[in-house]
Amino acid sequence: MIAAWARICKILGKAFEPYLPYVMEPVLKAAALKPDIAVLDADDMRVMENDEDWEFVNVGEKHNFGIRTAGLDEKATACQMLVCYAREMKEAFAPYMEETLKLMVPMLKFYFHDGVRMAAGEVLPCLLECAKVRGDVYVQEMWTYIIPYLLKALDSEPESEVLCELMAAFAQCIEIVNSHCLNHIHFVNLMGILNKHLVGHFERADMRAEKRKEEDYDEVLEETLIKEDDDDVYLLSKVADIVCTLFAAYKEEFFVYFDDILPHFVKLLEPSRPWPDRQWSLCVFADVIEYGGPLCSRYQQYFLQPILLALNDESPDVRQTAAYAIGVLAQFGGPDYAKFCSESIPLLVQMINDPDSRSEENIRATENAISAVTKFLSNITSLNMEELIPVWVTWLPIWEDEEEAKYVYNFFCTLLET
Repeated sequence: MIAAWARICKILGKAFEPYLPYVMEPVLKAAALKPDIAVLDADDMRVMENDEDWEFVNVGEKHNFGIRTAGLDEKATACQMLVCYAREMKEAFAPYMEETLKLMVPMLKFYFHDGVRMAAGEVLPCLLECAKVRGDVYVQEMWTYIIPYLLKALDSEPESEVLCELMAAFAQCIEIVNSHCLNHIHFVNLMGILNKHLVGHFERADMRAEKRKEEDYDEVLEETLIKEDDDDVYLLSKVADIVCTLFAAYKEEFFVYFDDILPHFVKLLEPSRPWPDRQWSLCVFADVIEYGGPLCSRYQQYFLQPILLALNDESPDVRQTAAYAIGVLAQFGGPDYAKFCSESIPLLVQMINDPDSRSEENIRATENAISAVTKFLSNITSLNMEELIPVWVTWLPIWEDEEEAKYVYNFFCTLLET
């Protein structure tokens, strides 16, 4: 029933508001369920060990720690439904947001069920969005309550899947609360947390490389290692999302804190690293350029040559990100980078004219290369427009990357108007 109400809410949207008073009490009650916990000796265990409602862990020679798992799934479902109500109802959820906040935030450390912790993180940006109806001061007060719990959860969360969701929630919260919602101590703690996870990224990659050299390495182990690779890449993408959000909110003010984790992103760019490492590092340096503007020159020794090398990379994803980054450099880097961008045109043209450039695998990289040249034409006055534009027109249309398509067609409209 709890899940059904949330689905009805999703269908009706704001029209579900009159029914919230009927459903919130049982949902909050289910979400607040406290699991039964017991420490049993050997005699008690003989009575309980076949009870399917309980799970036990041995905590010594004579004792077993037990938790009654029956009901935990209902609790997790109720928590997820609170996320749904807060997300769908927005300001209409305001009467319930304080009670929901006080219930859910402590559950960031509810280690008995991953789904509960994920919902506890996921609901936070939704509640901050609801809180806007009461003004910026109220939103800031709510964020002040949330952030110590959330930073602690980012530091101590043991499960990679849950940690990724908590990182995504943190980035969304920063976007909603907007700039200057973090003080110096928050930044120091956050950089320490990101540093720990980036160090772990390299250590786990080294461990997997060693396992691939061992005698018992086989296809079964390789499947496990590939899964671990994928999990690590996803976690790296969430770290990059947080860094991007911080650059968007703080711009060059974030440089002093970014310097603490800069060596990791420089290392990720090394040619010997796997392509996802290089791609996500390029994404971060693209944000450095976009939000730092001409002040990105502080880091140019780290990103200029790697961007050029990446335009020839075997991976389409790396080529796409490099083409995007060099387009951003033309847009935001200032006139000092005009020569560098101009010299990259042959590499971009080579990418665009490749016989397989429009294949499903390559098309997004190709469209980003076309968009990069478009940004050159818009921002670099020293280019030979008479020579380039007739060639540029032959590369159209583009359609796969909607954001880049908007930029390209806006420029095309400007040409028609002039």
